[in-house]
Amino acid sequence: MNDILNKTIVLVLNRNWQAINIRTPQDAFCQMATNVATGLDIAGENHIRPVTWEEWITLPIREGDHAVHTARRAIRVPTVIVAVNFAKVPKKRPKLSARNIRERDGNRCQYTGRLLHPDEGSLDHVVPRSRGGADTWENLVWSAKDVNQRKADRLPHEAGLKLLTVPRAPKELPVTALLRNTHGLAEWKLFLNE
Repeated sequence: MNDILNKTIVLVLNRNWQAINIRTPQDAFCQMATNVATGLDIAGENHIRPVTWEEWITLPIREGDHAVHTARRAIRVPTVIVAVNFAKVPKKRPKLSARNIRERDGNRCQYTGRLLHPDEGSLDHVVPRSRGGADTWENLVWSAKDVNQRKADRLPHEAGLKLLTVPRAPKELPVTALLRNTHGLAEWKLFLNE
């Protein structure tokens, strides 16, 4: 079960207990062993206790815990650690993706203003790729599929279309707003706003 070492299943908090990153157990063990981080022993909302590496390696493995087996003992894999000397919450721009373009554009066709269901729209390159248009926040918009097909490899004005708003990159957000509990870990729910 040591393949668990490379899965991103450890939430990292800053010293103010704000979520700032997601790491692998291997990274977490290294940070804990060098006193860069402490593990959180979590047994429900009312029992959250920071634990040093020396104590962590002696903790019992509870039902449902992941563990790494060494020659001497099994060591519980932490689900949440605290970076003890780090206070900032880094900022980051959302990843460029069709979903994030759709969210930025409010699920509306940027040529007609029509509210679209996700399957009714598609990404449109304002300056088509065939004309050197790039995959950037400033060149991608959410468009109704029929409008996108009609526009084809033309510039909007050549297809008789006009953008309702100028596409821009979204502002950087605290990483806390971008972290997701994709594994559904109960302990993470105490620290993420989802």
